[in-house]
Amino acid sequence: MIFRKAIIEDLPVLIKMIANDDLGQTREYYTIPLPEEYRIAFENIDKDPNQELIVIEDKNSEIIGTLQLSFIQYLTYKGGIRAQIEAVRIREDMRGKRIGQQLFDWAIRRAKEKGAHLLQLTTDKKRLDAIEFYKKLGFQNSHEGMKLHF
Repeated sequence: MIFRKAIIEDLPVLIKMIANDDLGQTREYYTIPLPEEYRIAFENIDKDPNQELIVIEDKNSEIIGTLQLSFIQYLTYKGGIRAQIEAVRIREDMRGKRIGQQLFDWAIRRAKEKGAHLLQLTTDKKRLDAIEFYKKLGFQNSHEGMKLHF
């Protein structure tokens, strides 16, 4: 498998994966052509040195997974860097094949390479399978997250 930075041509496949679950269907809009907002978001992510939008390709060069890794500099922890994982998706027909494990192994190595002292993620409480998967990887429920939607 190949781990690489996403390119603009990958965007339709990524949005299709992100929209392909119960929660994604309610908040994403996958059509061809894609809504312009996705291209703008991709370009903003792509030009930000603290953002890495990653894809996994199989031996046929097909995208089978993705995640976004963000590096957040802050003052606490002696000016530490926190790595944040978002938008983890494995293509539906490839789930259960340990690809998610490999994706997280890659993300953990990458976070350490960038000097992060912590790797964190959030997941919707409705994603029970994802929560169990993250716990098996060693993630712990350490904080109570809160959001204010606009």
